[in-house]
Amino acid sequence: MAVRRSDLYLPANNEHFIEKSMTLGADCITLDMEDSVPPAEKEHARELVKKYIPTLNQCGSEAWVRVNAWDTDLTLADLDAAVMEGLDGVTLPKCSGLADVRRLDDEITRLEKLRGLPVGKIKMAILIETALGVFSVDQAAGGSSRLVAIIFGAVDYTRDMRVTRTDKADEQVYARAKIGVAARTYGLVAEDAPFPNYADVQAFEDNCRSGAQLGFEGRQIINPKQIPVAHKVYSPAPERIEWAKEITEVFEKEGIAKGSASVGWKGSMIDIPVYRDGLNILARQAEIEAKEAQKAK
Repeated sequence: MAVRRSDLYLPANNEHFIEKSMTLGADCITLDMEDSVPPAEKEHARELVKKYIPTLNQCGSEAWVRVNAWDTDLTLADLDAAVMEGLDGVTLPKCSGLADVRRLDDEITRLEKLRGLPVGKIKMAILIETALGVFSVDQAAGGSSRLVAIIFGAVDYTRDMRVTRTDKADEQVYARAKIGVAARTYGLVAEDAPFPNYADVQAFEDNCRSGAQLGFEGRQIINPKQIPVAHKVYSPAPERIEWAKEITEVFEKEGIAKGSASVGWKGSMIDIPVYRDGLNILARQAEIEAKEAQKAK
């Protein structure tokens, strides 16, 4: 499972922001060539992508780009600029279904072969931000072996649904839940939407926690101040890690070793599903520790 607790988005035409991003400790850095770049700056953004992608991930953060959507006729030029050694992945916005995913996979494959890159190394994420995208996400999620994440786009989704986006996000529950289920079905990370009200740290944390309960394991980040909060929420809490260590040790010694499928422990029952939950927590923590070790190099 990929570690994508924080996915820092920044305009690909802003060189200062790009250089600063490499010092911030995000799990992923995404150079955005889509919404944050005005039409007159698209070519400049591509030039900076070419300049920075070869070395961007040397800080330990993964190096990603968000290209423009297929209906803009800009996607191919964006991919031509971005697909190179050093690129970890491509995010496709406004994904409407399986055909969009397969088309992106095919084009990345073509460019990898053309440029002598290992085929399949560059990963993909899809942004689900329309009613059609949510409706079709269960098919899209299985559309490519390159996929590692499904990202929710709340602002465009609520606009498309003709409802008001709120920080509490009651109007987003169905979409978030469906994306969470689709992601887990295919072993992908469900990544939550940007939170525009970045000055309200508590509201951001509350929103992250509500998404985490629906299966989200990371977040699009639009302000560096959000990174520590995202890392806290989307990492196992210290008490959960201790619980996982205790119950797995007890179950292995008193259950597995003695041929039993359940063990009493501190007034509760540890059985195989509980044991597996503990193993998952410990595996997730190990992945996070490995990610942090990369950043520390």
